[in-house]
Amino acid sequence: MKLADPRQGKGKRAEDAAVRALKARGYRILHRNYRERLGELDIIAEDREALVFVEVRSKSEGGPLRPIETIVPSKRRRLIALAQLYLAKHNTAERACRFDVVEVTLNSEGKVSSLEVLADAFRA
Repeated sequence: MKLADPRQGKGKRAEDAAVRALKARGYRILHRNYRERLGELDIIAEDREALVFVEVRSKSEGGPLRPIETIVPSKRRRLIALAQLYLAKHNTAERACRFDVVEVTLNSEGKVSSLEVLADAFRA
């Protein structure tokens, strides 16, 4: 029997909290964990007229880096490539789009202690 990775549980809690926060801000969630051959987009949503690709990053309280700081250039390139694949596959290449990041901080019990939505966090 395979034991569950504790990071998966934390990641799911962070994503669930991100979805709730985005919905509260008026985003319409289109996809969660959208997979392509290059990897995965955490959340794809609509915010008014914009198509939004959302990366959820979580950390434990007291960590030295903000979650957004863990999105290294190679990760950004992969997210951009995934978004381009999505746009081509869904015939939405002309649509306005952006990349948001949701930063989630978890306390020692694994519960969300803070959450921040960073709209237009980086550009393609």
